[in-house]
Amino acid sequence: MRRRAVLSPCIALMLTLLGSASCSTTRVLSEGEYRLASNSVEFEGDADGLAASDISSYIKQPANSYFIFGWSPSLNIYNWSDPAKDDWLNNAIRKVGVAPVVFDPYQVVNSRENIARHLEYLGYYGSEVYSRVDTVRRTTKVTYVVRPGKRLRIDSLVFRVPEGEFEKEFFSDRDNILIGEGEWLSEKLLEKESERGAAYFRNLGYYDFSKFNYFFEADTLSGRNILTYRIRGHTRNEAESSSSRLQKYRIGDVSISFSSQLNFREKVIRELNVIRPGDWYSEKMTDMSYRRLSALRVFNNIGIEMIPADSAVVDCRISMGESSRQGVKFNLETSTNANGLWGISPQVNFFHKNLFHGGEWLSLGFTGNYQAKFGTDTRANEFGVNASLSFPRFLGLPYRVFKGPAIPRTEIQLSLNYQNRPEFVRWLGAANLAYVGNSGQLYYQLYPLRTTVVKVNKMSEEFSTTLLHNLYLWDSFYDHIDAGVGGQLYLTSDSDLIPKTSYKFLRFTFDLSGNAISLLNPWLPEDDELGDKLFLGLRYAQYVRAEMQLGRAFRFNPGSALAMQLSAGIGKAYGSSSSMPFERQFYVGGANSMRGWQARALGPGNSEVFEWFTIPSQTGDWKLEFDLEYRQRLFWKIEGALFAECGNVWQWDDVLPGSWFQSLAADWGIGLRVNLNFILLRVDWGAKLYEPSRAQGERFLRPSQWLGSDGCAFHFGVGYPF
Repeated sequence: MRRRAVLSPCIALMLTLLGSASCSTTRVLSEGEYRLASNSVEFEGDADGLAASDISSYIKQPANSYFIFGWSPSLNIYNWSDPAKDDWLNNAIRKVGVAPVVFDPYQVVNSRENIARHLEYLGYYGSEVYSRVDTVRRTTKVTYVVRPGKRLRIDSLVFRVPEGEFEKEFFSDRDNILIGEGEWLSEKLLEKESERGAAYFRNLGYYDFSKFNYFFEADTLSGRNILTYRIRGHTRNEAESSSSRLQKYRIGDVSISFSSQLNFREKVIRELNVIRPGDWYSEKMTDMSYRRLSALRVFNNIGIEMIPADSAVVDCRISMGESSRQGVKFNLETSTNANGLWGISPQVNFFHKNLFHGGEWLSLGFTGNYQAKFGTDTRANEFGVNASLSFPRFLGLPYRVFKGPAIPRTEIQLSLNYQNRPEFVRWLGAANLAYVGNSGQLYYQLYPLRTTVVKVNKMSEEFSTTLLHNLYLWDSFYDHIDAGVGGQLYLTSDSDLIPKTSYKFLRFTFDLSGNAISLLNPWLPEDDELGDKLFLGLRYAQYVRAEMQLGRAFRFNPGSALAMQLSAGIGKAYGSSSSMPFERQFYVGGANSMRGWQARALGPGNSEVFEWFTIPSQTGDWKLEFDLEYRQRLFWKIEGALFAECGNVWQWDDVLPGSWFQSLAADWGIGLRVNLNFILLRVDWGAKLYEPSRAQGERFLRPSQWLGSDGCAFHFGVGYPF
């Protein structure tokens, strides 16, 4: 009965949304109005180099977006309202839903003109655009038919630039000029070249030089398409009589100001700033200083203003406002399955961004995890505290060593974790030294020193007996020290917490443990019982571990996206260790992985749930997983998701020809998200499709089993799963 009560709200919501598909999408329209159902683009003639996506964004009146097969839940919900009433209920329905787009024939005319202008900008001269409007009942579909015009290639290129130093610097950049003989002539190409060239000269000291100093003249009547590339001492908006010699500028006085209420060492700002008195003005240096100061995350509204002092000098004024220096962040993940196992994982973080008045970040975190089974005494608790102190520099090296806009930060990380499970109690303490930073879209964390100490006690008699008969498990649970090097590289095209465009990412982590300690073996004492070497009275782990995640999301329109992820990891113990430490082994399941299972409840391979763990804790030496998720805005700030996943973890003993492939688990599911722009809350329901731990012939689960015992799982999380 409990399970049925949990599932019924989601089923009711699904039925409500599906039922809305039968509602009219034109009920709120006034007499004589039609709903714009869709816009489409067709090409006639030679459209080489053009795609419908190049044209569709220039249509003035976009149609309503759809979830699937022409169904828009938000549009249907809006049509539940009564157009004749203006009360709180109808206003609430209209706010949650999305109004139908009322077809406007004048916008069709404007769209044709807009498309034609864009085609000329792209270099298709004399293009023709006409439209076809099809109306059925009260819905209208518009088709824009495009006949691209003629394109012209540049046969000859002539340069006309001011003589002297400017001319020498211009031709030293000749190889980077975007315009060349044989290229298609277009306003887009000329605009792109003028912006590129203007940025190049501003970085050489030409402070007041801009793209408007470029003049292009095309002669297409002489039988040859001749383009004259001209730069002048005045802009297109000025009279030729105002033309003057193009002048380079040097930096004069550099002043810095910020809130007097913020106790901050100005020396740090001056060392980060790369704009120096006497240097040539450079737009690149200005941008670099801005990005360095922004990376402190102590100031907001950073302004770098250049003020001409005389004919060849500009003064620099740097002003900064104060941002919030302290704050608290909260995160929460919960999950449950039909078998009665549930868990909750809260996390609270406190941060201070200016601890020692030089941009030093202090972060204190408190984490917890509680798992239990309904109707039993089974419980598992986990509590942790972590602290991190980050300095805005690479300790041991001066700022001048780093020439780019990003300077690595040095972090000292400490943590203590307590785990109380039915089988054992464990303490984990860690101390790390890390260098953290980014270069463009690449973010990195490098650990020249990474140390973890693990102590296990209060082990149950049954679990101790199991360890004695399982060497692999025994080697995962001994008291040990894990010391080595590691790191993480993260390359992404969109670093926003909630991406709004198409994006892709690559995340790679690696760990190498025990090598440095093993060099001391000739001088280390031995364990009297096992003969292993001891470091500080503890055995030490030796292993190598690597994990990679590849992700890609395709944004079809502002309301829908398709995201996918491939995740793989592999680890191998060697030397004095026969297996990786338990805390470094791979697992799947949970709010972000194989959502048909709870965390650590799947694998390894086709193994059944290990009997020696009261609460499942299935791990392996390597893993492989593929995730696919379709995301769609439904109405208001509510998004829906449909996902499918396959994957598992394996131990090295499972690596037999073809066996690992047959033990790939699979699930599918649906989800709801509340997207508040600054945070995204989600709930996912995942159902098992293929469970390799079942007997042959029973591994594919029927729909009737999805809602049965251990056939599905619920998860609550923050942010997209990938």
